[in-house]
Amino acid sequence: MPLSYARLISAITVAVMLLLSAVVQANDKADLVASSQQALVKLRNHASGAGSLLDKAAGVLVYPDVVKVGFGGAAEYGEGCLLVDGKAVAFFSTSGATFGLPLGAGVKSEAVLFMTAQALQDFRASQTWKVGVDGDVVMVRVASGGGVDAASIDEPIIGFVFSDKGLENKLTLADGKFTRIAR
Repeated sequence: MPLSYARLISAITVAVMLLLSAVVQANDKADLVASSQQALVKLRNHASGAGSLLDKAAGVLVYPDVVKVGFGGAAEYGEGCLLVDGKAVAFFSTSGATFGLPLGAGVKSEAVLFMTAQALQDFRASQTWKVGVDGDVVMVRVASGGGVDAASIDEPIIGFVFSDKGLENKLTLADGKFTRIAR
């Protein structure tokens, strides 16, 4: 019985996700923490005001390298850590799959800032946390002039997506899923 196109794409997407998972998991715990902390340095350098938000956050979930591969469908995977007071307290993975994307690959970084102790506590109480279901993440956008207006942001959970080129204004964390992993 021949596979339908949708089943073929699904099978390929799963295979790529497993491959990405194996590649990303090759990093050890210390490397992951160091990469996460370096990603936050990049975020501070990308937009004035981002540092102020990072300093106010009760905790920061950082994915330094989220790899996305597309070929009619797309799979993405990354591992990161939850930093509280600058120290790694837990480790998480993020993954997802979408359809209809062009051929290609890319790497981005993500940071989710828990701005209140309650938001952080609610996140830490779950094994798997899904954006839009377990909580909303308000994306921070670059204002004119390249900065972030930190004083006007008053949300319990905010997010940044960025790369070496700077903040990504068009990307979101919609349907993002964060799963606690052992490290």
